[in-house]
Amino acid sequence: MSHDSKETGLDLRERGAPRDGEPQILDRRLFMQLLVFDCDKELGAAEAAKSLRTSLERRKAASVVYADLNNPSGIGLLSYSEDPADFVTRVRPVIAEQEIRGLAPRHDLTMLGRTYSSGFEPDLEFWLLRRPRETLMNEAWPWAVWYPLRRSGAFEQLEGKEKGQILREHAAIGKAYGAADLAHDIRLACHGLDANDNEFVIGLIGRELYPLSHVVQAMRHTRQTSEFIVQMGPFFVGRVLYRIPGG
Repeated sequence: MSHDSKETGLDLRERGAPRDGEPQILDRRLFMQLLVFDCDKELGAAEAAKSLRTSLERRKAASVVYADLNNPSGIGLLSYSEDPADFVTRVRPVIAEQEIRGLAPRHDLTMLGRTYSSGFEPDLEFWLLRRPRETLMNEAWPWAVWYPLRRSGAFEQLEGKEKGQILREHAAIGKAYGAADLAHDIRLACHGLDANDNEFVIGLIGRELYPLSHVVQAMRHTRQTSEFIVQMGPFFVGRVLYRIPGG
């Protein structure tokens, strides 16, 4: 379905930086959903994770299964697709299967978002579709921190130039950690998709846990975080148990 409507004048497509003199326009994006569960004692987290893996592979649901670092009886399931209906038709039936019943959802840790463009991406398709997948599926990066956030309305009232300066300060820190292979981010928009009216979901992925914590700490000094972010978290901290590439 195209989101360019000549009748309404609304254009919902993603846009990147011009490439070879031509505009980059893409009407595709990747949706990601994090579900976190408490596992009952009879099933156990390890067995639940194994059963999830088997069922997700059978349904070809692209996903990552995490051990919940802060809950010995907890697991996390991060699934992704260009079609959000897959969360209902592929992922939800997995949770309902008899052999893995007993999973109690942690609704406070549920997150859902979509990749988005800022208009400056040199390779729009890579940024929206390939980079997030490659980041999640990289075997060298088993640690993940996921959290939602919301900015204050005052940020949206700033002039465009001032907004750009604030965002560039924030982005420069993230790029430095990425270039050093310390932390790699996945940024999702969740406007209207989050139960608590958050605007973004952030995933920090890396080889070790400490740098993921450190980059969050470093971001606290930026103007965006210190002045305009009114809500962050709750935070889910996980380590990869299984990766399912999907089909």
